[in-house]
Amino acid sequence: MPSLTSLAPAGPTATRSRTTATARRLMAICGTLLAALLCALSVGASSASAHAALTSTDPADGSVVKTAPREVTLNFSEGVLLSGDSVRVLDPKGKRVDTGKTAHVGGKSSTAAAGLHSGLPDGTYTVAWKAVSEDSHPVSGAFTFSIGAPSKTTAKVSTGGESDSTVGTLYGIGRYAAYGGFAALMGGCVFAGLCRSSRPVRKIAVGGWVTVFTATLLLLLLRGPYTDGEGIGGVLDLGRLGDVLSTKPGAALLSRLLLLGAAAIFLAVLFGSYTRRSGDAEVDARRRQDLAFGLGFGGTVMAVGLAATWAMAEHASVGLQRQLAMPVDVIHLIAVGVWMGGLASLAVTLWAGEPIERAAVRRFSRLAFGSVVALVVTGLYQSWRQVGSWGALTDTEYGRWLLVKVGLVAVLVGIAAVSRRWTGRLTDATAEAGAEKETEAEAESASEAASDAKATTEARAEAGTDAETAAAVKAAQPTRTGAADAAIDAPAEAESAKAESGESESGEESDDGDPVRAAQLARQRAAKGKATTRRERDADRERSGLRRSVIAETVVAVVLLAVATVLSGTQPGRAETEQAGAAATQPGRDRLNVDPVSVLIPYNTGPKSGRGKAVVMIEPALPGDNALHVFTTDLADRPVDVPEVKLSLTLGSKGIGPLRIPLERLSTGHWSARTVQLPMAGTWQLSLTVRTSDIDQVTETRNVKVAQ
Repeated sequence: MPSLTSLAPAGPTATRSRTTATARRLMAICGTLLAALLCALSVGASSASAHAALTSTDPADGSVVKTAPREVTLNFSEGVLLSGDSVRVLDPKGKRVDTGKTAHVGGKSSTAAAGLHSGLPDGTYTVAWKAVSEDSHPVSGAFTFSIGAPSKTTAKVSTGGESDSTVGTLYGIGRYAAYGGFAALMGGCVFAGLCRSSRPVRKIAVGGWVTVFTATLLLLLLRGPYTDGEGIGGVLDLGRLGDVLSTKPGAALLSRLLLLGAAAIFLAVLFGSYTRRSGDAEVDARRRQDLAFGLGFGGTVMAVGLAATWAMAEHASVGLQRQLAMPVDVIHLIAVGVWMGGLASLAVTLWAGEPIERAAVRRFSRLAFGSVVALVVTGLYQSWRQVGSWGALTDTEYGRWLLVKVGLVAVLVGIAAVSRRWTGRLTDATAEAGAEKETEAEAESASEAASDAKATTEARAEAGTDAETAAAVKAAQPTRTGAADAAIDAPAEAESAKAESGESESGEESDDGDPVRAAQLARQRAAKGKATTRRERDADRERSGLRRSVIAETVVAVVLLAVATVLSGTQPGRAETEQAGAAATQPGRDRLNVDPVSVLIPYNTGPKSGRGKAVVMIEPALPGDNALHVFTTDLADRPVDVPEVKLSLTLGSKGIGPLRIPLERLSTGHWSARTVQLPMAGTWQLSLTVRTSDIDQVTETRNVKVAQ
């Protein structure tokens, strides 16, 4: 079967300088885009890694409760992994008041609860929490609540969930390298087994194995510092490996390393016994047939297993329909590997000028088409599952990255269509070249047969005459002396010696038995052959066109892989939407992301017992529904009851009011109105009347601002 390197040039030939310039431009574009995406990867890894979102808490953020709760409960959008200090509760002085035990509520992995000590005094308490979402990303945060009445707090917390910048960057690069190595390993093996095995393809597959193994080992060492928010020095603490391996992400990384060990044996057989040629075609075919089933079965098992180490620890393992999502994600990852890794293998094969049969190119074209179909089908399902709504495509960071990925896939499919056209032209040119060669061979055979027949006839006719002439010449020759014979035979001996010395009429030098000189001549011949191969490669218009389009596909595939890595580290649009919806149902500042208005009003009705302070809080201090709280204390900040508290609001600039607010006593020194309608924004005048006895009362006024 003819090879691509044997094709004759069709149409105008491309010069080497032009081809080199095109290749340099493509490499420059690849480097620029890859650098930009790596920057986005490193910058976005820490800011967009929160996958499990806090949806609600009990007590709610910013709320005021009458009595101290027995525990603090947190609810998340998906399951989380907890440690002993995942939830810490601090009193106003910064002292820890929780029991130090954090657990799930009712066995639900999407909850966390920490018990509190009994007899907690009134004041504002701070809750700091950290956890690891089930898709392997650390999350953290803090909120406050008050018992009895708000107070000043000196508690300063570090949630520990924000990863160190160096650790976060290295972790993001490691994740990208693992994806890329898997694609190279997968695509290189499939291309070698089904299309064409060569030295460049072996480099792609082995390089992919080394990359994914190194990246996985790095991720395993960085896992502890990454989730605990520690610096790069935490990598040296090997004692934390036990804790990492006890988690689902750690077990997945360990499983990947074990599977890569088996993959090393697979590579040795694939690029050793399976592709080795002994010179006997029948023996080679029998050996390949014996190994084909084992390699196919073992390769499939390892490919599924390696892909599952991602599917079981990332997005697919949590959320809706996880039993279906994980197999779909495995298919998606394998299709990515076959397509992108195969593209890289085909690109290096064409660039190196390796002979590759047209049937092999057509087989890869069909493989790539099947991979694209699988990617589209599985990608649509994953997009629906992770985004959830059309609005989330533009309103969430995940949706916007997904649109970028879809655009790159569209570009990649367009370039692939161009490659398929070049493949068709290359196939047609191969067939035409083969037909022309067969015709030329038949013509040459016929011409040689006619020449041989004519020569035979002439030889027979001249045989007798030649014999008679030779006899006559011999009889007429004079008798020569020994010296004359030596003089006549000298040129013939010189020619024989020249032939024995290894010198050729073309002027090529011989090695004269010198191994150093022989090695030098071998290198020269190899360089000459390589230059000839490149000239033939660049002179083939169809081959050059296919090579350029495949390199362009590979460039876009590299960028697409970087976008996919960033996407896997971004909170899914569905979870972000659910978090926003849950926050909208929470009262106070958590609902509207604004601070409540708090006003301190000292009062003095005359007698010593009539002195104290009142704190008025309006939440969220926006037009519409608001909650209002009044807290009365003595001069020592102890809650005290007074016979009566009255409050009204007036917006003089608009002629609104006074609006009298009915207050309900909730506990000692605590009055509240749960629904206070403020019609518009502006500076309102707050009038507070405090009566401390039957005849002692005072009215104080303050201004409060209601924002837009």
